[in-house]
Amino acid sequence: MNELRKEDWLLDLGTREYTEVWKLQKELVERRFHDEIPDVLILVEHPHVITWGRKRSVVSSFRVPHVSIPVHEVERGGEVTYHGPGQLVGYPIRKLEGEQRDLHRYLRDLEELIIQTLDDFGIAAQRRAGATGVWTMGPLPHKIASIGVAVRHWVTYHGFALNVCTDLRYFQMISPCGFDGSIMTSMDRELGKTVSLEDVKGRVRARYEESLRCSMSRLHWSVGVDLHPICR
Repeated sequence: MNELRKEDWLLDLGTREYTEVWKLQKELVERRFHDEIPDVLILVEHPHVITWGRKRSVVSSFRVPHVSIPVHEVERGGEVTYHGPGQLVGYPIRKLEGEQRDLHRYLRDLEELIIQTLDDFGIAAQRRAGATGVWTMGPLPHKIASIGVAVRHWVTYHGFALNVCTDLRYFQMISPCGFDGSIMTSMDRELGKTVSLEDVKGRVRARYEESLRCSMSRLHWSVGVDLHPICR
């Protein structure tokens, strides 16, 4: 007998401005709460942006030569982080029901998703007590993925940011999640070679479907247009 698998949606947005996707997330949270849509996983790459979570202090101006980076205060957990080209950002819009209503468990599930994805590329990764996110193994662990979530009506939004081929110099502008910027690393840096963002997306999707026992349909979406599934 075939296992019954729930049907979720995958929304691959390519590269989109942070504020555009932030607004979309909040719209999807409301629709998911009212059961108008199934769970959705958004995958996206953002242009340079810095966000502050609920553990924020005074927001300053952040600059590197010839680049001015926008800063947004948002409702996710955690402190300050950077998003930019070469970083895969995932926003699961999931309705937590029954025994799933456990935010600690949900955070650990996101960490496990990233740990398993990295393992597919030969990168050994781990959790670190008291420091949500995913870290490399070894005597001097480096942070390779950041996690910060929000929940409304027990529907999740915000999510994870995995450094694939990110320019790590941008983290030197901030104290990512309270750490010195030098603590950050990327898949490219750990492997010593270029990693395809599209390949990483594929493995994230496979691991997500495996862990949640679901199948995902791809979506087409543009500003002002409703979501429409187009293919598997």
